[in-house]
Amino acid sequence: MRTFVLVLLITGMLHAGDWPQFLGPQRNCTAQGEAALTGATDPEILWNRKLGSGHAGPVVVKKHVIVFHRQNDEMITEALDAADGRPLWKQSYKTDYRDSFGFDNGPRATPCVTDGKIITHGPEGIMQALDFESGKLLWSYDTVAEIESPQGFFGRACSPLVSEGKVLLNVGGKDGAGIIALDVVRGKLLWKASDDEAGYSSPIVMPDDPDTGVFFTRAGVAIMQNSTGRLLAAESFRAGIDASVNAAAPVACGGGKLLFSAAYDVGVGLWQWNKAGSKLVNVWKKPDTLDCHYTTPVHHDGHVYGLHGRQESGMNLRCVRVADGKVMWEAPDRIPGGTLILVGDKLLLHAESGELWIFQATPEKFDLLRRSQITRAGHRSHAAFSNGLLYARDAEKLVVMKMQQPR
Repeated sequence: MRTFVLVLLITGMLHAGDWPQFLGPQRNCTAQGEAALTGATDPEILWNRKLGSGHAGPVVVKKHVIVFHRQNDEMITEALDAADGRPLWKQSYKTDYRDSFGFDNGPRATPCVTDGKIITHGPEGIMQALDFESGKLLWSYDTVAEIESPQGFFGRACSPLVSEGKVLLNVGGKDGAGIIALDVVRGKLLWKASDDEAGYSSPIVMPDDPDTGVFFTRAGVAIMQNSTGRLLAAESFRAGIDASVNAAAPVACGGGKLLFSAAYDVGVGLWQWNKAGSKLVNVWKKPDTLDCHYTTPVHHDGHVYGLHGRQESGMNLRCVRVADGKVMWEAPDRIPGGTLILVGDKLLLHAESGELWIFQATPEKFDLLRRSQITRAGHRSHAAFSNGLLYARDAEKLVVMKMQQPR
C-alpha cells in the first residue's frame, strides 16, 4: 500500500501499468504490476511511427503515448494512440537550439505526466505545461530568460520531477538558481536553491518521503527539502577534469540508502540518509566498479545492475552488491551503451546497438535469455514499458513491441 501512495504523490491519478515519467512510475527503472516475462520468443512489433530528432524517451498514460521530438525548427509534443500510433494531437514551438558538439539538436528530457498535465523541458531551456487531453498550452517558463540557465555541453537535459504540486529541476541557473521548483498549476517560480551547475542527471524523491528530493548535480550529491527549497545535505562527488558529466540518476536502495555513480574516474558510492538528523553519511566508495557514463542502474533485492565504463570505449554489464560494492558478475560481451528496465525478475537492456537483451535479475550469474535486434543503432533514449508492451525509439522512429499478452 505504501508504494501505491508514493506513485500517486509523484504523478497524480494514474492507471495500472502506466509509465508516466522518466524511469517509470516510481522513477526507479521498474515496471509495476506487469505479468511475468519469459524471453521465450522474440518480441512482436505491433506498430512504429516516424519521429524527428532527440533523445527524449516516450511516456505512456491512459492508453496515450506522449512523444517529445524535433522536426526542422520546431520542438513537438505529440499524443498518439497506444494501440496503433494514430495521432491524437500535436503542439509545437519554434526553436533555434544547436548542439555545441553537433551531437543532436532535439530534446533530451523525457516529459512528465501529472494531474492532467504534460510537463516538458527543451534543450534551449523552455519548460511547458500542456493539457493532457487536448495539448493546449497551459503555461511556459523560459529558464534562460528568467534565471540564465546555461547550455552546458549538450543542452538542458534534466527530466522534470513533479512532487506535491512542484516541478523540480536541476537547471544550473545564476544567483543561487541551480535547483528550482515551479508551481505545477501556474508555472511560477516557488523557490531557487544551490549554486551547483546542472549535470545530465534527473532527480528522484526519497521513497515514502515526497518532501525530500535527491539530486546529482554537476558538483555531486544534494538532498533538498522540496516544500521550502532548503538544502539539507550535500557532498562533492565529481571528476577532477572539467570535461566530464554526472548523468545517471540517484538510485534508492531501501532503508534510506542512496547510490550514485559516474564515469570519468569518479566511480560508485553508497550513502546513508538519516532524515531525523539531516545527516548524509558515506558507507563506501569504489572506483572502477560501476562507473556509469549515463545509464541509471536498477536496484533489485540488494543488488544493482548497470553499465560500467565510457560509451566511447565500450561498457560492461555488471551486477554489484549494495552492501559492500562487490562485483557479483560481468557479462562477457562489451556494448556501446544502453538503458535498463526491470519487469518482475527479468531485466530488459535496450543497447545503443539497437539490440534488446532479456536476462535474469539474479546475482548468481549472468543468465541471458534472449537477444533480438529491435531498432537502429546509435541512440540513447530510455524506453517505456506499459501493459506488456515495450516502447523504444531510435533516431528515426518509435517502435512498439509486444513482450507479453497485455491485460
